[in-house]
Amino acid sequence: MDKKTQQNLKISTSGINIMSSMDEITSSCGPEPSNPMAEYEKPGFKLCSYVDRFIKTDAGLIPVIKPKLEKNDLFSAFYVRCGINRYKYTVAPGLYGIGEPDKNCEVIVTANFKLTFDHLRKELNNINAWILVLDTKGINVWCAAGKGTFSTRELVKKIKDSSLEKIVDHKRIIVPQLGATGVSARDVKSKAGFRVVYGPIRASDIPAFLKNNKKADKKMRQVTFNLYERFILTPVEVQIVLKPALFTALILFIISGIGPGIFSFSQAWERGVFSFFALAAGILSGAFITPVLLPFIPSREFALKGIITGSIFATLLLVLISSAVNGVAEFPALFLFSVTISSYLAMNFTGTTPFTSPSGVEKEMKRYIPVQLASLVISSGLWIYSAF
Repeated sequence: MDKKTQQNLKISTSGINIMSSMDEITSSCGPEPSNPMAEYEKPGFKLCSYVDRFIKTDAGLIPVIKPKLEKNDLFSAFYVRCGINRYKYTVAPGLYGIGEPDKNCEVIVTANFKLTFDHLRKELNNINAWILVLDTKGINVWCAAGKGTFSTRELVKKIKDSSLEKIVDHKRIIVPQLGATGVSARDVKSKAGFRVVYGPIRASDIPAFLKNNKKADKKMRQVTFNLYERFILTPVEVQIVLKPALFTALILFIISGIGPGIFSFSQAWERGVFSFFALAAGILSGAFITPVLLPFIPSREFALKGIITGSIFATLLLVLISSAVNGVAEFPALFLFSVTISSYLAMNFTGTTPFTSPSGVEKEMKRYIPVQLASLVISSGLWIYSAF
């Protein structure tokens, strides 16, 4: 084995993914000579598309990433927003460079959730910096800090693993403010020798933060939750409920078939369609409309917000299908069922917002879950009763 091959085998796994199939492995064994990155590829591995090149440092070769997102990054982000491969959307932990980093450049810490990683790199266009990616198990900074994966221990480990003291002449790192709950600046200083500077909440504020001598203004410290930020969270909320919804729809069709003749397939279809519409209205109201209109709906309790929007949508549904509904009991049955679904899904959105606290969520769940269960029982009883 020559020296060049030995050097290539020492390349950090940051920016390199293990291939999952023999076809991919075979294709990497004979790289095209025209590929400037070919010398870094080896059997069993392939370079990630966001890696632009490698640079030599006193700690070895470090991958330099592209600030511009490509089509595959945008498509993958869309899939993840819809909940597809959400927990597999990661980048390799370790140290990366962006721009033309040198020993005087800042070190910015982030999580290995690729959506977070991409948000950061696209905001660092025309900025020379180092990016230290922690192993947060594919979780974003804020959630990982609460779960304990964006932590002092992990940060100290990555500082030492990357030999950061050999790469930069200064002794400071920038940690996102939302990661502050998991990182102790004092412990990082004592264990790794680096001073922690808490950066802004949003990656988009980092350029201004750096120009302002690493000082954040009031706006940079405030969490926002505007219409767009709420809207982009709704696809995953809807996706999460799809599988339970299919199972629920099957149960609804079975219940709808119960009647004087014990069970009727024709009745199951005729009445089941209406119960399915009620389910769909509840999902639309609780998992989409309530999150989008969150600040404008009265009440601080999410379950009650879901009841309010659910009542409106359930009423509209009943008006549309009133001519086809038979029996007085069917109206309250469908109304209660749709509103309950809306209330439950709206309450489930509490963990996605900056509006709530763990203790407040726990109190709300204890108050409303018994009510929701009772409502389901009553609506089911009325629905079965209406068939006789």
